[in-house]
Amino acid sequence: MADRGDVGPQALCAREPRVPAERLVAEMVPPPRFDSVRFDTYDPDPTQPSQAEAVTVLSGFSAGLGGAHATGAGKRRWFAKKPTEAPGPRGVYLDGGYGVGKTHLLASLWHATPAEPALKAFGTFVELTNLVGALGFQQTVQTLGGHRLLCIDEFELDDPGDTVLVSSLLSRLVEQGVALAATSNTLPGKLGEGRFAAADFLREIQGLSAHFRPLRIDGQDYRHRGLPEAPAPFSDEQVAKAAYATEGASLDDFPGLLEHLARVHPSRYGALTDGISAVCLTDVGPVPDQSTALRLVVLADRLYDREIPVVASGVPFDRLFSQEMLNGGYRKKYFRAISRLTALARDAKPLVSQ
Repeated sequence: MADRGDVGPQALCAREPRVPAERLVAEMVPPPRFDSVRFDTYDPDPTQPSQAEAVTVLSGFSAGLGGAHATGAGKRRWFAKKPTEAPGPRGVYLDGGYGVGKTHLLASLWHATPAEPALKAFGTFVELTNLVGALGFQQTVQTLGGHRLLCIDEFELDDPGDTVLVSSLLSRLVEQGVALAATSNTLPGKLGEGRFAAADFLREIQGLSAHFRPLRIDGQDYRHRGLPEAPAPFSDEQVAKAAYATEGASLDDFPGLLEHLARVHPSRYGALTDGISAVCLTDVGPVPDQSTALRLVVLADRLYDREIPVVASGVPFDRLFSQEMLNGGYRKKYFRAISRLTALARDAKPLVSQ
């Protein structure tokens, strides 16, 4: 690894991205790690027939969207006939546990739908709520109302307020002919009670349930494996050396970064990492409160989506959140953040000179 000499690393704390609304919507596409997935790259488990069936059903669903037109409905509604809707529900809900490939299938549906990328949107539930926060409800309806398909990954069932907000948004979009596809997490308190959540999902979205066809995908449930063991942190010196030796790396102290995240809207966390090849953090420690923890979850998601390795000193990532947090209503999010940061920490090992 070449030494970069006097060229220092960047600091995320020095960045205050301004993201236009057009970019927020344009970035609602499958994350880089799902750029190349397709239905024919999904490898169904031969012992689980529902996996192959899911591919068949979703392929037909995407093909059916080719003649179902939502684009421009708002502009022509006064002088054009309402487009003929495809028969059956205009939404599909992928129901299954970890490791069965729900996100792979959801991204494949996005890729297979016969519409240009500007007429399809893909994002997590958190990204969708952040979009509403950035644009406002009415502007979000207007912006997404011309789309043919909206895919929502990891629909959050643990925040009643946000669930009502997104359900209201989806109701408006369905009225404009937008097709929907979703996966969800599991409600708090039910992590060990089974891997399927369709009943919870359909109940929480209430009036929208008739628009969704649940599609059960059986397979091994990875929740029972517990949290992955986080790799041992590096020293401050090793982290700094890696930051200076890695082109495009950032270097921040963890407490300062947490404070900076409070000043940046979560919808801009992706832009915060633009051009960053590795994130280097010193003095990682337990997160002090829930608001800070939830912001860190969003950042972890954006880093994971972009496959940005994380080099860190301080405490291991499996000690970021208190036991009270891990036992609380947002524990699913915290488990996901630990898992993703741990994976990125493993990816970062080649950057550090032992």
